[in-house]
Amino acid sequence: MLLGPRPLDDNDKAPLEVEDVQITDDLEMLLDILPRHVRDALNIHDSLEELLEVVLDLGRQPEARFPKSFYFLSEDYVTEEDIQYVISRVGEFGKDNRAGIARTLHRISAIRNRGGKIIGLTCRVGRAVFGTISIIRDVVESGKSVLLLGRPGVGKTTMLREMARVLNDQLNKRVVIVDTSNEIAGDGDIPHPGIGRARRMQVQSYDTQHNVMIEAVENHMPEVVVVDEIGTEAEAYASRTIAERGVQLIATAHGVTLENLLMNPTLSDLVGGIQAVTLGDEEARRRGTQKTVLERKAPPTFDVVIEIQQIDHFVIHDNIPKVIDLMLRNMPPQPEVRIREAGEVKIVQESNLIQLEAEDSGDIPPQNFEGFEDLDTRKTIRVFPYAVSRTRLERAIANLHVSAVVVKNWDDADVVLTLKAQERRNHKKLRELERRNIRTYGIKSNTINQIQNFLRNVFHLPSINIEELALREAEEASLEIQRHPDKIFELSPQNAYVRRMQHQVAEKYKLRSRSTGQEPNRRLTIFSG
Repeated sequence: MLLGPRPLDDNDKAPLEVEDVQITDDLEMLLDILPRHVRDALNIHDSLEELLEVVLDLGRQPEARFPKSFYFLSEDYVTEEDIQYVISRVGEFGKDNRAGIARTLHRISAIRNRGGKIIGLTCRVGRAVFGTISIIRDVVESGKSVLLLGRPGVGKTTMLREMARVLNDQLNKRVVIVDTSNEIAGDGDIPHPGIGRARRMQVQSYDTQHNVMIEAVENHMPEVVVVDEIGTEAEAYASRTIAERGVQLIATAHGVTLENLLMNPTLSDLVGGIQAVTLGDEEARRRGTQKTVLERKAPPTFDVVIEIQQIDHFVIHDNIPKVIDLMLRNMPPQPEVRIREAGEVKIVQESNLIQLEAEDSGDIPPQNFEGFEDLDTRKTIRVFPYAVSRTRLERAIANLHVSAVVVKNWDDADVVLTLKAQERRNHKKLRELERRNIRTYGIKSNTINQIQNFLRNVFHLPSINIEELALREAEEASLEIQRHPDKIFELSPQNAYVRRMQHQVAEKYKLRSRSTGQEPNRRLTIFSG
């Protein structure tokens, strides 16, 4: 059963521009470090271009691992001489038990016994894949900070490498890579050409990565910092420091989905963190919740979170502040889903974030404020919040991208924003403002949606029409069912009046519909007869 807006048909949108994917792997340099009998067995294998890694464990047969299979490469068992042969031909092993081959992306990982002696090696093939970010290139070019999530081996580091190259070489950004295990730019002092002209800072020890992240910003003036595997609280703090300095941050983190990340106490700060908040009686009644609720603790470090489900299948969560706020209200938005298929990038599911924002506003249209006509919105409007949350006002300004600033003194303000309750109390300070001809406007409640409604009126922005969105959803679902009669669509929750209009839309297309669920989550299901 499909929820929210329907998946898009192939004809709905023109495919995103896509580059040819090119792969370079320097595979011969990896083969050169392997014992002869292992190398000879690999050279005659039919699927060598798909090789993932070679495993050499003492006293066992050497293995070659591929995406969906593995093969023993010899009848002979791996000896200490075989392992020493490989060790002597690679770089030094660091504290993370990883080494590499100079100017390649191959990674050699060691397994040691209790005495510290190496008794096993995993020789992983590193490939530079050019053209992989065409599926999310618009996101990368937006200047937003992007966090990549995904299971190990899905291609996060490959994507980081290509992002760094494109941002530096094609978009002329100053890019610095913080390369803890030399996975992004390869082993040795000269980085792999896969990163283009981006600069690389190596990290002596994994536990100092956060210091090198800060050093990159303070010493080298980057416009973009690229980091692989943010995994500690110190690195999360360093990430916030970088983002607050106006530097675009591109990174990966441990986790598969946004929900995983939000529930991770160490890394949840990357998306704003969670805190328990006690509401007043009036606000709790308005929200229809208990007095203690979970809310986002701070602005997120990252603007966009991308889940890499497969190398050609991406789930994109844009506008992370709003996404997290809705998730904490048990209204998780449906993200955008993109795939690469037959050389084309297609959006197969659109985000329903705008629709859920509208529902979260309580279906209250903007108030009809008067007196804005002579405000010159061509210049920056200065707003002083009185009994209104300064943080929420700043967030509303950022959300709507309007030319307004929050001032600390009402003497500097063009407009004072307050609550209607304060106006009804005929507060002395408000009367003083009125005598001084400083505009004062009241909103019903101290919520982000009421504040945004106020700003929409000031800057003459169009309001969100909940009924129009709901009817459009019913129309799109009906058209999709006509093309695919076996599909069933469950629409978003609506009030009785809107559901009645959605029933009429289904009837127009000669389809059946019924309401399901309990208020306030009662919704329409549309299906063929």
